[in-house]
Amino acid sequence: MATVQFDIPTIDEELVPMGNPLLPKSLNIHDNSGDDKSASAGTKSSCFVHALLEMRNQCAPVGGGDGSGREGKGKGEERVMAAHRSPPFMTKNELSDMVLGVRELSKHLASIQIKMKVRAIMILTKACDKALIGYTRRLVEWLLGGERGSKYTVYVEDALKDAPEFDAEGLGQKCPGYKSRLHYWTAELCAKRPHTFDFVITLGGDGTVLYASWLFQRVVPPVFSFALGSLGFLTKFDFCTFEETLSTAIRDGVTVGLRLRFEGTIMRRIKNNEDLDTSADIANEIFSGAALRPPTHTAVESFIVLNEIVVDRGPNATMSSTELYGDDRHLTTIQADGVCIATPTGSTAYNLAAGGSLCHPEIPAILISPICAHTLTFRPLILPDSMVVRVAVPCDARATAWVSFDGRQRIELNRGDYVMISASRFPFPAVQSKPDNKDWFDSIRRTMNWGSRPRQQAFS
Repeated sequence: MATVQFDIPTIDEELVPMGNPLLPKSLNIHDNSGDDKSASAGTKSSCFVHALLEMRNQCAPVGGGDGSGREGKGKGEERVMAAHRSPPFMTKNELSDMVLGVRELSKHLASIQIKMKVRAIMILTKACDKALIGYTRRLVEWLLGGERGSKYTVYVEDALKDAPEFDAEGLGQKCPGYKSRLHYWTAELCAKRPHTFDFVITLGGDGTVLYASWLFQRVVPPVFSFALGSLGFLTKFDFCTFEETLSTAIRDGVTVGLRLRFEGTIMRRIKNNEDLDTSADIANEIFSGAALRPPTHTAVESFIVLNEIVVDRGPNATMSSTELYGDDRHLTTIQADGVCIATPTGSTAYNLAAGGSLCHPEIPAILISPICAHTLTFRPLILPDSMVVRVAVPCDARATAWVSFDGRQRIELNRGDYVMISASRFPFPAVQSKPDNKDWFDSIRRTMNWGSRPRQQAFS
């Protein structure tokens, strides 16, 4: 396996990958000042994954070129403009080009070891679980102690500052140098300055990993997950050997798998719901909305998810009625308790419980599964990740619907509203225990007893 050296940089330092001609030879990125100014290479991200994606977007040809690698006239400007648009509002070609870039980088990173110069480490755990707080204290003390103490700055959740189980005061008394290297993170810091952290370590189960994805709605540092929860499908490492595991990972490098995430945007109908014409054609408004004057819908909120986006009946006693669209085509009318739109990572979660298929994380797909459909005519679908999926509440629906994002941020969709879902430009970089996502098969065997049954006896 090739090894690539990545020094997570401060300003004017370089990322220098070696041994893989598919990765750029050098890349300058900005410092930890928190602004979005471009560095000399023109990148916007200090995370090496997203810096490489931006480098690829700047260098790769787009349709209309002459085949020599040179872009057609005006294509460079179009690519720059596309980079500032959210995926749901990209053109079909722009979205396809973006997801292709993520796929290619994911394929390359999954087969190499990446050595990173780690300086700042964020630890994420359940601050309400006393046992996990104890594990966090143990990990923090190990990271700050010995020869490692002068190398790392460790961030823990600010809720642990006064937790007696964590005993931050005791840590400071044990070694005065700990105070200067122990800091506290907040959700606001993760959202506004994700480049503060070179590495994220999670202590818990799959829910803790999902929370890491939720905290970092855009750029995500590489996530190293230790299994201390109930199921542990996404947590790949045993905490009992964390000293050896982390020492080896930092010294020899890690393999990173990029997990596809979805971006969901809520589109509100501008017209007052009380004056809504029940005969209005929601499909015409969706596909002609940009050309209509005045416009019919406006984007109000967007969220990026790792598992799934679910549209359901909410507190309504009866089933919901929604319309499903893929790109510019009406796919079906959903009369059910709801519908689950899942990523390949989320295929083992709510999607599986709703009757959807297991899907390997390297498969570029959008999984759509009805939840308790009224009829058997709508079965689970697997669509390409370059499509834009919309779930709309028709104007003549008997009741509203509700949408949730990775089980969070539950929001009501009124008649005439819809949610627009597409692949996100910000994948989730998960540290793997085995290259090429081979640990995915180990996970389904371990957590689901996949394929476990007594063998059929041979004839005597």
